[in-house]
Amino acid sequence: MEGDGSNALSYHLRLGVIAAVATLVLDQASKFWLVRVFDIAHRGTVRLTPFFDLVLAWNQGISFGWFQNDGFIAQIVLMAIKAIAVVVLAVWMARSRTPLATLALGLIIGGAIGNGIDRFAYGAVVDFALFHIKIGETTFNWYVFNLADVAIVAGVGALLYDSFWGLPAAKAP
Repeated sequence: MEGDGSNALSYHLRLGVIAAVATLVLDQASKFWLVRVFDIAHRGTVRLTPFFDLVLAWNQGISFGWFQNDGFIAQIVLMAIKAIAVVVLAVWMARSRTPLATLALGLIIGGAIGNGIDRFAYGAVVDFALFHIKIGETTFNWYVFNLADVAIVAGVGALLYDSFWGLPAAKAP
């Protein structure tokens, strides 16, 4: 007979799956709207505030544009690594013992799948958010990113918080 521990695990897993699905849907909806409806490619840079613009950047590399490569083999390797990472993270999420870690892993999984869909559909990840600041005559730009990237960074931050200050979680597989 299953006890309360099983119910808690089931609740945690549902929380992670909901986070992954919500992240994926919001990420893909924002990219679809910006590329297909708003047509940001033809509009160019759209200044929303003095420090935030919408732009279109096709990221063929990995996080923050590192390892840029538009070759077919490189794209296949990146997709394979991402697929393996999602499977490993899903196993970790299923074994997680804290709601925060499960939620964090769901955010990371949803973001990874969202960016993976872009890579499959477009051959690159759609990035569109740009923070910047002008000091004197020099403008400092942050990396262009998307909602999937935000979810991944938030998930990693939550995992770090949970690992230092949360309840003991299940070890990564």
